[in-house]
Amino acid sequence: MSERQFKLGIIINPFAGIGGATALKGSDGKLTRERALAEGAEKLANHKMLRALSEIRSQTHRVAIYTAANEMGEQAAKQLGFDVTLVHSPNSPQTEAEDSVIAAKKLVEAGVDIIAFAGGDGTATDIYKAIGDVVPVLGIPAGCKIHSGVYAVSPSTAGKVLNMLISGEIVSLREAEVRDIDEQAFRSGKVISRQVGEMRVPEELRYIQAVKMGGKEVDELVITDMADYLREIMEDHPETYFVMGSGSTVDGIMQVLELPNTLLGVDVVKGSEVILSDATAKQLETLLQNQPVKIVLTLIGGQGHIFGRGNQQLSPNVIKQTGRENLIVVATKAKLKNLGSRPIVVDTGDPELDSALSGPINVVTGYRDHVLYPITDYN
Repeated sequence: MSERQFKLGIIINPFAGIGGATALKGSDGKLTRERALAEGAEKLANHKMLRALSEIRSQTHRVAIYTAANEMGEQAAKQLGFDVTLVHSPNSPQTEAEDSVIAAKKLVEAGVDIIAFAGGDGTATDIYKAIGDVVPVLGIPAGCKIHSGVYAVSPSTAGKVLNMLISGEIVSLREAEVRDIDEQAFRSGKVISRQVGEMRVPEELRYIQAVKMGGKEVDELVITDMADYLREIMEDHPETYFVMGSGSTVDGIMQVLELPNTLLGVDVVKGSEVILSDATAKQLETLLQNQPVKIVLTLIGGQGHIFGRGNQQLSPNVIKQTGRENLIVVATKAKLKNLGSRPIVVDTGDPELDSALSGPINVVTGYRDHVLYPITDYN
């Protein structure tokens, strides 16, 4: 007997988030979308769905995708080599809310196991109104407004949850809020959020949200969250040199970014490519002189050093060229907790620099999630 394929339903709101970059505070309404496109806005929802689906690419033989035509799911699924069954074809290239509604109803009729959708709170609301909670869902954040509890923290972590489902690792579900915001009020500076209902989401979604909720962390998912956040920073700063420090956390981030990495060394990334591997202090000082630089580093050693243990390539000169404001410290909350309230330590070999680095610093603990943690020089 052949193995039953997992039936994954996909809905993409191609215009989700299109009003964000153009400061339109949303994408509801045909005129808003037309204005955003006219002002040069890019449609990114398909790109975010591709990030999620890339996490299950190795399981194409176990997955049958049901979706709507063209930009509503067909293009992304076929691009990654999945078998695709179409349940709906929009009448116009500029899709409307009713297309999401129709697609959701058709996916339920097709008997999908879960619906993954890329959009914002408006898309979540449309789908809820169409199907209620009869089928589990998983939101992939792509909109301007993300207040609903049905969304994963990032596209990649949504894909990891789907991968667990397809592998049979997740069976439990929980109810999560669907919320929407009044866009007209939002544009005038007022946040009016209301609950419109609840839908069922995979229970393990709480692990994706755990960094914000203070619950259990799953290192792989938290590192993926960090990587997604750093990816956005790198995309926003294409001319900046990102110096990637030593340690397993940074190594994990580089693996998620699909970049080669020197676990016990220092690499330099620019424009999403590694341009210098296992760099020496002298190479770094020469390459980075008078250039925009950010250093990504994590805690090294049992005492929580960020400089002076296993990354001496990051010399005082390199650190001074970079500036404290351009240090990106990454660490899971579990790793910070293991310090037992002790501060992060710096030991660059330059007492004056160590003193200048001391004080509270922003530590990235997930996707757009941070804590303020003290640094000391112990000199």
